[in-house]
Amino acid sequence: MNLSRRSLFLAAAAGVLPRSNSAADLKKMIVRSSRPEDLEMPLDGFAQWITPADRFFVRTHTFTPERPNLGEWRLKVDGVVNQSLNLTMDDLKKLPRVELVAVLECAGNGRSFYQPRVPGAQWAFGSVGNGRWAGVRFRDVLEKAGLKDSAKDIFFDGADVPLGKMPDFQRTIPVKKALDPDTLLAYEMNGQPLPQEHGFPLRLVVPGWAGDSWVKWVQHFEVLDHEFEGFWMKTAYRHPNHSVAPGATVDPKDMVPVADLNVKSVIATPQAHAKPGRVLISGAAWSNSSLVTRVDVSVDSGKTWKPAQLGKDQSRYGWRLWSLDWKAAEGKYTLMARATNAAGQTQPLSEEWNPSGYLWNVAQPVSIEVTSKEFPQVIADFSRTPQPPGYKAACLTCHDEGMMVQQRLTRAQWDRELNKMTGWGAEIKPEDREGILKYLSDQFKQ
Repeated sequence: MNLSRRSLFLAAAAGVLPRSNSAADLKKMIVRSSRPEDLEMPLDGFAQWITPADRFFVRTHTFTPERPNLGEWRLKVDGVVNQSLNLTMDDLKKLPRVELVAVLECAGNGRSFYQPRVPGAQWAFGSVGNGRWAGVRFRDVLEKAGLKDSAKDIFFDGADVPLGKMPDFQRTIPVKKALDPDTLLAYEMNGQPLPQEHGFPLRLVVPGWAGDSWVKWVQHFEVLDHEFEGFWMKTAYRHPNHSVAPGATVDPKDMVPVADLNVKSVIATPQAHAKPGRVLISGAAWSNSSLVTRVDVSVDSGKTWKPAQLGKDQSRYGWRLWSLDWKAAEGKYTLMARATNAAGQTQPLSEEWNPSGYLWNVAQPVSIEVTSKEFPQVIADFSRTPQPPGYKAACLTCHDEGMMVQQRLTRAQWDRELNKMTGWGAEIKPEDREGILKYLSDQFKQ
């Protein structure tokens, strides 16, 4: 199905966009939003060193573009280079093939835990995966084009198109990072061609950095001699360069682009309840470009710690599985895991808040009860009041209600979100605005 920008937008409004060539298994994922698709890996995904494609989280700012015909696809290279290029996939595959294992983590992973809450996709633990990526060194392509001395940043543009008036998702990375031998233009994931939702046919792989730099569906990059002024570099994906008080407003001049990941661990088992006796506490830990060398575990809210056993599988940028055998008596406990990397960076025990909810890495307390009792499954009630006039056209044209359900914002925050969305093309009649705001703040509140 060939979709132009306009027909793509109209198909979205009608809710008829297909999940073509998708690798993700929705039955195995937490669906944060189905349109555009934001899928989170559940905690049991942290039991494997390499995350299968059907369990790998998906983050999309826009709708997934149509799968291109490789015979017609080209990678355009221009800017301050000695020679502009127009490369086929066969041209790329003539360059040396490189493979590495690396964690891909959304910058907003863990956003749902920040207090006070911040808007955005409300990820818990699982907007992260450990993949085996293969392709060519980005520097090999840059050497083919020849960088001029004035080269500063590399601008990337994918095949995805913005929704309404939303700014196009375009990012840059500095030349120094582009020339790192581990920065790849990847065409394979886990030994197979990239799935469509993960960037087929080509995506940027920037190991050690957050996922906002791992641009998908790459079809053009330009070498710049200046900083790019686009929204997704100058406004979005920025965090404070110093500690700020929770809820504080930060001057834009004190915000810097998100880059390196933080050292972090996740407890995958047990969850909520466990039987008395031998209990396996396990999970995964990862970092930036410094290998995780230690994970310590506490069963008493951080009063005492024991070193966990690290798994044998490891790579510079991959996560490490870990486990600890615990002889548990009946009672209530608070578990914690704290990772340390080779550079000596250790997870904090308290939250380092920021206004966009990026790079959350607190040693998360996990409350469990060790008991012989059986606990029935609790089914949540998601009943809704009737939608107000104008709500469907204004709020559900570009995405589904899943994006709102997860937010739980204050009225003031919803008011700011409405202003942002109208700026991006959402059409709200003046007489409908108050009803829409009340509905959002009543139904999806803290």
